[in-house]
Amino acid sequence: MGTAMNPPNTSDAPRTKSRGRWQLILIVAMVIGPMILATGMYKLQFWVPESRSYHGELIGNGQTRADIGVQADEERWQILVTAPRECAVDCQQLVYLARQIQVALGRDASRASHALASAQPLSAEYSAKLQREYPQLQRYPLDLSTFSRNANDQGAPQLWIVDPHSNLVLRYDARVKGKDLLNDLRHLLKLSNIG
Repeated sequence: MGTAMNPPNTSDAPRTKSRGRWQLILIVAMVIGPMILATGMYKLQFWVPESRSYHGELIGNGQTRADIGVQADEERWQILVTAPRECAVDCQQLVYLARQIQVALGRDASRASHALASAQPLSAEYSAKLQREYPQLQRYPLDLSTFSRNANDQGAPQLWIVDPHSNLVLRYDARVKGKDLLNDLRHLLKLSNIG
């Protein structure tokens, strides 16, 4: 009669189907696997490097400036000094350092501001000095009860780096070195597109 028809090769169909499933599983694993690994590393704290590139205490709990008793509407990065007691020598040194750091930012100086939040009124002499020598210093009242509930080391003055969304980023005590603080702030400004 004519030509004989070749029957279809049915042995290749299951292998092709199986190979397709494995490819799909690999693609899904490549997409979801790193997310699962990263979540596990964060939650269980494994394979987390011990070294760090910042010098202050990282505030990673979502606290804002308002959570430490400072009400402000600043939309730039801010170097904030808090003084729960009178602004004595350590506090005044931090205020001076905050201004120097902002000036040292050079072309990025307009992206940051410096401020003082004090719970007690400043002495007339120091207040006059701030008006005369620190014209750009922003001054706020510090709500001591809120500060005492949410900030560590309540009695000592502290310096904070605050992002443009009012989130507390880093905290320093009065022993901070200006070079370390400047390096931290420059690094933050370099990484940030805000402020």
